[in-house]
Amino acid sequence: MFEFPDGLAPEVYPLAWLVGRWRGTGEINHPEVGQRAFTNEIVFDHDGGPYLRFESSIRVNESAGPEGPVLEEVWSAETGYWRIPPERPDELPAEQHPLEVLLADASGRLSLFLGTIGNGQVHLATDFVARTATATSVTAAKRLYGNVEGRLLWAEELAAFGHPLRNYASAELDRVTD
Repeated sequence: MFEFPDGLAPEVYPLAWLVGRWRGTGEINHPEVGQRAFTNEIVFDHDGGPYLRFESSIRVNESAGPEGPVLEEVWSAETGYWRIPPERPDELPAEQHPLEVLLADASGRLSLFLGTIGNGQVHLATDFVARTATATSVTAAKRLYGNVEGRLLWAEELAAFGHPLRNYASAELDRVTD
């Protein structure tokens, strides 16, 4: 039986199933960066405010040599906030909730994703990406998160490196209990 986390603001009850630490593996596959296996850790937590805090780190698996250990190099790190806005679009089905996600990427990008959450699925999209002069040129992205038999699965499409929107990365994560 599911229990709401202690102190969780009612505004974010639709996000409650995400709260916790998740860890797993995935793959990046893009013509500009090649194919790479990675480990991913995601943390959704809260302080009682009407949002969830989000942290994600991706570490690509690089071999140290033919007989050396596998090293994990930081590929991506982002932090942000997930919130349910108080206004609900009339056309949104009853089982769906609007969702706003604000993310800052350590490589120099800020993104505002808009989407929906409901029935164990999150659909997000952005074409609002601000970046520093040294950040990779990303112009749009889509993300899908899903609760599949208690696992957190996600996939991302990126419009980056001069390419239109295309598959970029995906992962399967398990909830970590400390």
